[in-house]
Amino acid sequence: MIYGYHRASTKEQNTDRGIYGIEEYCEKQGLSLEKIFVDKACGNNFNRARYIVMKEDVLRNGDILILHELDRLGRNKTEILNELRYFKDHGVRVMFLDVPTSTMDVSGLPDHLSRLMLDTVNNILIEFLTMIAETEIERKKKRCDEGREAMKARGEWHRYGRPRKMLKNKFAEQYARVEKKEIGSLALMRELGLNRDTFFRYVREYKSSR
Repeated sequence: MIYGYHRASTKEQNTDRGIYGIEEYCEKQGLSLEKIFVDKACGNNFNRARYIVMKEDVLRNGDILILHELDRLGRNKTEILNELRYFKDHGVRVMFLDVPTSTMDVSGLPDHLSRLMLDTVNNILIEFLTMIAETEIERKKKRCDEGREAMKARGEWHRYGRPRKMLKNKFAEQYARVEKKEIGSLALMRELGLNRDTFFRYVREYKSSR
């Protein structure tokens, strides 16, 4: 059986390009594609609903798994290599359309040494590309960290993250009513239109500043 897998990094990222790429490849190669599994999740780990179903419940020895690009599998080098080792141990061939050697049919090569050489080249390319994917994540994280530090230095830290639903002094004025027992916490939470997490975060913030 031949299956495809595609991951989009966020809910906003379009998945069509990767899906179309897999479908187009199979059509040109005359391959019968059973299904493409799609997740919309980050690539930092493999706790993805469709991926887990595909890996644990669907793929069997002798199946082929096709991905449009290697970094659609993940972005952590060690975990990617562990997943590829799992598939190899379970007789599942993984093909990345951006790694040409992974799509080559080695069954027609004349001898074992030729197949071994191609497999070695393929492994080197995959390890190199996983390193690039991981480095890109680390670079983005570093830029984000530097940006946050720069905002702190400029006194603009309040601009980071989601905007507050209530200013601190306004919340303090309202929460004083709870302390005076004029209103209960849950009633005030509903009155202010705050969800439970936000309300009690503001309460902790208020109490720690006193």
